[in-house]
Amino acid sequence: TIRQVATEHAGRFLGWILYNISRSCSGFLHLELLGGEMHLQKLCFLTVNCLDQHVERSPNRVALIWERDEPGTAVHVTYRELLDLTCRLANTLKKYGIQKGDKVAIYMSVSPLSVAAMLACARIGAVHTVVFAGFSAESLAGRIVDSGCKAIITYNQGVRGGRIIQLKTTVDEAVKNCPSVKHVFVAQRTDNEVQMGDHDIPLEEEMAKAASVCTPESMDSEDMLFMLYTSGSTGKPKGIVHTQAGYLLYAALTHKYVFDYQQGDVFGCVADIGWITGHSYVVYGPLCNGATSVLFESTPVYPDPGRYWEVVQRLKINQFYGAPTAIRLLLNYGEEWVKKYDRSSLRTLGSVGEPINNEAWQWFYHVVGEGRCTLVDTWWQTETGGICIAPRPSEEKAEIVPAMAMRPFFGIVPVLMDENGKVIEGNDVSGALCIAQPWPGMARTIYGDHQRFVDAYFKAYPGYYFTGDGAYRTKKGYYQITGRMDDVINISGHRLGTAEIEDAMADHPEVPETAVIGYPHKIKGEGAFAFIVLKEQTAHIDRVKEELRTIVASKIAKYAVPDHILVVKRLPKTRSGKIMRRLLRKVVTEQSSNMGDVTTLDDPSVVKEILDAYQKYKEKSSS
Repeated sequence: TIRQVATEHAGRFLGWILYNISRSCSGFLHLELLGGEMHLQKLCFLTVNCLDQHVERSPNRVALIWERDEPGTAVHVTYRELLDLTCRLANTLKKYGIQKGDKVAIYMSVSPLSVAAMLACARIGAVHTVVFAGFSAESLAGRIVDSGCKAIITYNQGVRGGRIIQLKTTVDEAVKNCPSVKHVFVAQRTDNEVQMGDHDIPLEEEMAKAASVCTPESMDSEDMLFMLYTSGSTGKPKGIVHTQAGYLLYAALTHKYVFDYQQGDVFGCVADIGWITGHSYVVYGPLCNGATSVLFESTPVYPDPGRYWEVVQRLKINQFYGAPTAIRLLLNYGEEWVKKYDRSSLRTLGSVGEPINNEAWQWFYHVVGEGRCTLVDTWWQTETGGICIAPRPSEEKAEIVPAMAMRPFFGIVPVLMDENGKVIEGNDVSGALCIAQPWPGMARTIYGDHQRFVDAYFKAYPGYYFTGDGAYRTKKGYYQITGRMDDVINISGHRLGTAEIEDAMADHPEVPETAVIGYPHKIKGEGAFAFIVLKEQTAHIDRVKEELRTIVASKIAKYAVPDHILVVKRLPKTRSGKIMRRLLRKVVTEQSSNMGDVTTLDDPSVVKEILDAYQKYKEKSSS
């Protein structure tokens, strides 16, 4: 029912938008007027809107600038070249039996070929699921098994921050547990040879033989475009499903209006394509709008902390969209690395992935943007498909409040809910952030588990989409995001369920119980703090901690490894056995004087035990 309602409302909204943009895409979008109302009948070719229409008009316009890891080695790719690359890759996939509806995993570092892989899947109607190239073999395998992928596209190796990443080796390990995978397409990012097996196909060799023309598959507006896995409050990641028409239009419209994109601009989103930000604002939104999009393969501090700003100067970037984590990191290196380079091309700055703190906002605005660039603090999620709340678009020269998302985008109706599920009216109030009506870019389901989709997003507040975030509505009616309300932490802009880390750590034979919470981290925004109980008070505590870190890195990814691991005798539990993580957060954030009601604990004296253990840990760490 939710899916039907979402589709119905999205269709009406899409018709209205499509009418306004159809003048530039009229050869490729099929609309009809029924009963005086515009309806979306069929979106035939998603990639036509991202590639063919621009090739027809401006074939030599630069689509992608690949800022390779190696400094100063940017590669420019025109729309004509990207279409050729996409079609050859699409024909290669078809040659090996990939067809409409099949699932394909993409495990690649940021590059024109990884973008072409996404577009090639879309062109033949296959569903892509991009897996961040920092995930472990076990995490990769879990996503492949859940989605039932028939093929994987990868590189022999990746390069990031001057280091080699063994992508093919990780894929080989993952495929051992993925019976659905028939083929692994291997491209070459480095000159180093890797072992090739029976499943493996040298991608560039096959593409060189393939035709450069591939007729796009005709797709319905609600056909699946891609799945992207995101963490939730339970241990199992969710395969969020986005469909063809609504997602593309929402990504394109938000890209155009939030960032004030103008034709000819160079749009620089430094996100990885393994995350939703890379999907919406590196690939689909910019390409649909005919933009020149920057693909950033490196890190903010390689070879030095001036890398971002040197790239801005050299590529003449007009919009720069990045994460608060990177801004906080660079802030610590001082202003000289920024002021060393000319940033006069910048017009709009953007923040994404987590709430940005005031200090980072001020530094980004005054130092990087010289106090003259619009700074948009954007709030959205994998599930929303695109930006939902941001300072722009707005009336010309309307105020922007530092470190605040502020204004809902077209069609987004945010509401705040109280603990009893009632809408909170008026301003200067806080509550659970919900959205009151569907919008085109919203996720349609969780792959293979629609009931989980309903339970996760619509059960808590029936009739509303629950974001999982809390928010404050100011006296002027602006929205400020206050953070997660569930057991999900945001590490460097990457959402991660605490249960996922706990499940990984539970595999250690000497650790029967764990509890993980998020805590404020100066650089990452939030970090993971783990409390563990050992089977026996062992003398090898440091060894156990190191083994736990290794387990988390191998089962999830390195960024998920807890910053702190504290051994305690027992965890605070209610009489029914539920761990009270609220109390653990109070301990770590040093709010022990305000523990609240602890009478529901099986044994309230556990609180003092944990406080004492934490104080000793702190003293040892500081010494």
